[in-house]
Amino acid sequence: MIIASAVALALTGNGQVRYSADHTDTIPFWHRWVPALIGIALVRLTPPQTSQLSTSEIRTRPASALRGQALVLLAAAVLFAVVLRLAGGGEPAHTLLKLPLLVGVPAVLFHLAKRPGEGAAGGDITRPWRRWGPAVPVVTWFALAYTGPFAVPNQNPFTGVDAVTVVATVVVVFVVNSVVEEVFYRRWLQTRWEVLLGPWPGIVLASLLWAVWHIGIQSTGSLPVDLASTAVNQGVTGLFLGYLWSRYRVMWPILTVHGAMNAAPVLVALL
Repeated sequence: MIIASAVALALTGNGQVRYSADHTDTIPFWHRWVPALIGIALVRLTPPQTSQLSTSEIRTRPASALRGQALVLLAAAVLFAVVLRLAGGGEPAHTLLKLPLLVGVPAVLFHLAKRPGEGAAGGDITRPWRRWGPAVPVVTWFALAYTGPFAVPNQNPFTGVDAVTVVATVVVVFVVNSVVEEVFYRRWLQTRWEVLLGPWPGIVLASLLWAVWHIGIQSTGSLPVDLASTAVNQGVTGLFLGYLWSRYRVMWPILTVHGAMNAAPVLVALL
């Protein structure tokens, strides 16, 4: 799907994609591929592989119960993407939909299962290399995405705004976007679908579901173009995030990458 989307965009002259909801500036979609694909390669080369350990706890759940949880989370993700687009995106629709669907629905689901957050992390993550090994692909991704020829242009929407407001905004955005999304799409949704479908199908499914909701805030007005654009943009970055989670089952790498995508262009511009 991602490759087909890339070919379609290239053939129709839509190879430039939006990289922020704050403005309509664009970059070539393949600029987003280089950091993500090199990051994936480094994740593959940086031991250890832990996905079998990390899903062991939820494997003990009955298949029907696990499938039910996975389907409910899938439905919440689809509903969030569809309703956000129909609502026109932006605030307050974005937050008013995200909190009940991506936080409220899982909270009720896990409460009813009487095992909140069961099996999302799991595994032995106490060894230093397993905890800090992801620093290699994360730092490399950051360097390629923000300091090289493929860097996203720096944007400063806070011109004339005091430092306290800037810091408060960055913190709120980190919690509402980075934390909520990574916990929902990777820790909860992806982990369960990995058990049901296998590691890479679970990663791809979570990546595309995470990508498609961005249409609501970065739409060009053409649904086919928007679907293809999110697949080759957020979809590819989602593969990197998903593989980081699948391989290490540690939250800090995916929170760091996601937080950087939202805040780094602004913070760099402020320096």
